[in-house]
Amino acid sequence: TVTSIGNSAFRGCRSLTNIEISDSVTSIGNYAFDGCKSLTNIEIPNGVTSIGYFAFCGCANLTNIEIPDGVTSIGYSAFMGCTSLKTIKIPNGVTSIGEYVFRGCTNLTSIEIPNSVTNIGKSAFEDCTSLTNIEIPFGLTSIGTSAFEGCTSLTSIKIPSSVISVGWSVFKGCTGLTSINIPGSLTSIGESAFNGCASLTNVYYNGTIEDWCNISFGNYESNPMKYASHFYMLDENNKYKEVTEIVIPETI
Repeated sequence: TVTSIGNSAFRGCRSLTNIEISDSVTSIGNYAFDGCKSLTNIEIPNGVTSIGYFAFCGCANLTNIEIPDGVTSIGYSAFMGCTSLKTIKIPNGVTSIGEYVFRGCTNLTSIEIPNSVTNIGKSAFEDCTSLTNIEIPFGLTSIGTSAFEGCTSLTSIKIPSSVISVGWSVFKGCTGLTSINIPGSLTSIGESAFNGCASLTNVYYNGTIEDWCNISFGNYESNPMKYASHFYMLDENNKYKEVTEIVIPETI
């Protein structure tokens, strides 16, 4: 009985169009289907708990894939370059989206991320140019370098209050981004985080002026107010109101 698909098992099988995996399989190894450019469909059995790094990298014709609920680990670059992949749902058991996992998935329009995820790794969604919206889950604490760099169709994003740090170039080149919600919990924003976000107009902030003054901005390009012309904060009724006058606290 086959219980695992080994490392590089079908790597470079460019003419492979379809494959059926038996229910006894519990793991898919590193590079297992790397470069299978003609693979259009694959059904991962419910018993699988881990998908190795580069497992489906470069499967350019793979249009759909369902990740079973039992999966707790997805290796870095697992779906990198799957340019025909349109939608994907991350199962509840996954706690981290690794580096480069969906990088270059240019037709990916939507993705569901569960609240179990606490970290989005470096370049996880870099150059996903068709991604229009993404809901970042509560419980997330960090967003890695270049995580959403080059997501040119992304128009708005809300960072949950659990996030304390945002990496370098995280939204760099998101030319369609018009608004962003930033929590008062955020303490640092990496260099060039908003570089090239020329369409950014509105910044919504739910912390205090003192909190904002204490954010560690990597450089000028890491401050969204380089581009935005409207800054909103919560008023006494807990509703966002545009800030037209600022009083810097004596504690600063």
